[in-house]
Amino acid sequence: MPPTPSLPRSRRRFLSAGGALAAASLMPAVRQARATESWPARPVRFIVPFPPGGPVDTTARAFTQKLGEAWQQTTLVDNRAGAGGMVGAALAAKEPADGYTLFVGSIHHAVHPALQPKMAYDIERDFEPVSFAAMFPVFLVAHPSVPARNVRELIALAKSGNGLSFGSSGNGGGTHLAGELFNMHAGIKLQHIPYKGSAPAMNDLLGGQVQLMFADAPSALQHIRSGRIKVLGVASRQRSAMLPEMPTIAESGLPEYEAYSWAALFAPARTPAAVLDRINADFNTALRDAAVRQRLLTAGAEADPGSRQQMRERLRGELRKWAQVVKVAGIQAD
Repeated sequence: MPPTPSLPRSRRRFLSAGGALAAASLMPAVRQARATESWPARPVRFIVPFPPGGPVDTTARAFTQKLGEAWQQTTLVDNRAGAGGMVGAALAAKEPADGYTLFVGSIHHAVHPALQPKMAYDIERDFEPVSFAAMFPVFLVAHPSVPARNVRELIALAKSGNGLSFGSSGNGGGTHLAGELFNMHAGIKLQHIPYKGSAPAMNDLLGGQVQLMFADAPSALQHIRSGRIKVLGVASRQRSAMLPEMPTIAESGLPEYEAYSWAALFAPARTPAAVLDRINADFNTALRDAAVRQRLLTAGAEADPGSRQQMRERLRGELRKWAQVVKVAGIQAD
């Protein structure tokens, strides 16, 4: 047989270099795959952009313990409050995209883009959605002196020129926007009275200084149950497990109306998809745990699990809806 021709030395060097280059190009992917397989190999931090003890913080602490058990790792809640949740969000957006720092956002982060033209982060560009965590039902409540017994009677009363006012936790906050959305759907104009927090707004409602409030469950439930205020409707599309006998506003003549507060789990953008899928699966398992669900209910929240894609679509819907409300109502940041 004739001898096998040998490649020129330059050609052999080229092929060798090409093979080395190909192997080198594969190394980041290999390292990422190995890191994904071993995740979590150390504690996982959850940045909560609000103070300890609030609804979002309480929600985070309800599920982080369960996740720590599933991952056999320490889970840390890191409260970074300020600027209505923007300080913690800006910090979380700059964290490494490795699954070891997660962010617990809220409805505030769907409203800020419409109110704050210049922010240090973009909730869609700088974060990956993991899952909604909890929904905080909002109740339309009234001082006992208000003669309306339900949503229809309230709308009729407002259209008669009664001069009704509603208090909120602050200008541009979730409870303010719920009221402005109600105005839009009902074709009325309830006067907005902003307060510095839910507690002072509720105090003035109890005292009759304002007649109405779109209040979240933690603020309202104890006063509803004591009879100091009355509830006229539930703002979320479904009835609340906390007051199952109470009709929704959508059931009461405004079929397109829906408003609620929420908390959701995010990760920094470019976190590996496999890690995000693992977090989503374990997170949803935690939210379906009976003890976690009861802990959330006690805190005035309802577990709200779902897929990453469902969260992405819902977040986009929230951004569009509240941007429209801010524009139509002419709301400006303080």
